[in-house]
Amino acid sequence: MTTQTLTKVDVPADVPSANVGLYEKNFQTMTKGTGRLMLFAGDQKVEHLNDDFVGALSDGTAIVDDDADPEHLFRIAKEGVIGCYATQLGLIARYARDYDTVPYLVKLNSKSHLIKVGQQDPRSRAWVSVEDALTLRDNGVNVVGIGYTVYLGSEFESEQMAEAAQACFKAHRAGMLAVLWIYPRGTAVAKEQDPHLIAGATGLGATLGADFVKVNYPKPEDGTAPAVAFQEAVKAAGRTRVITAGGGSTDVRKFLQTLHDQINISGAYGSATGRNIHQKNLREAVLMTNAISAITYGGHTVDEAMAVYEGKDQFSI
Repeated sequence: MTTQTLTKVDVPADVPSANVGLYEKNFQTMTKGTGRLMLFAGDQKVEHLNDDFVGALSDGTAIVDDDADPEHLFRIAKEGVIGCYATQLGLIARYARDYDTVPYLVKLNSKSHLIKVGQQDPRSRAWVSVEDALTLRDNGVNVVGIGYTVYLGSEFESEQMAEAAQACFKAHRAGMLAVLWIYPRGTAVAKEQDPHLIAGATGLGATLGADFVKVNYPKPEDGTAPAVAFQEAVKAAGRTRVITAGGGSTDVRKFLQTLHDQINISGAYGSATGRNIHQKNLREAVLMTNAISAITYGGHTVDEAMAVYEGKDQFSI
């Protein structure tokens, strides 16, 4: 199985002419020439602390012992077919010299899940700057972009929007891509996965300057199929490309079918997946990245992607 190809890169006007070639290179690296993105999400060490790395899943399946070690994710990123690996600067700095073939996306802000909305609306300030991320690139690390989370509806949304807009602008100035995680969350938000609100989030991502915006898949309450309801969010984003959060670990075929629907019915451009990959042993995790990429980059069917996951077929770039 092989990938499809994209012939044109839509370069934002805030990318200086001197860095257009670099932006195009980074875009092609992340999207494998397709315009779609398979983002391997590894920021949960902060977002979920150790909850996702030891113990058992909701169905009783044990999380593999290897997942307790952060290097497990770097091994997956090196051996699997991914567009980029997103994690915090500190982890990249610690491991990147040994995993120098991996394209990295530096997550600028993160927060834990300990402080609940009942105590305070979510607030996630930047730990590091785009300039800090560039020091990694200057040291030979393949940094292709930055990421930032905005909590839409939080009483602190304005400061997060300001930081996100500046991060997108500065990333473009440096020839890098910007991916925004945008989640409606806070006391003002009654239904975090309302389709109309999710569409508002993707539209916000476009106005902030994101190349890709990551949102949760909507949960319509009027009987509309989620993949159909999600079309509103894709349209609202315009030229900003929408990707979906992978969520907690679930049945592999179910996950791949949902991804296939998101791309082929909704018009989304891929996914940002973490737990459905790294909670598996190395072999299965690598096969899972390849199966996701077979759909995302190769345009293959769910059955074909399952064959990749089961080791009966291969997908490569």
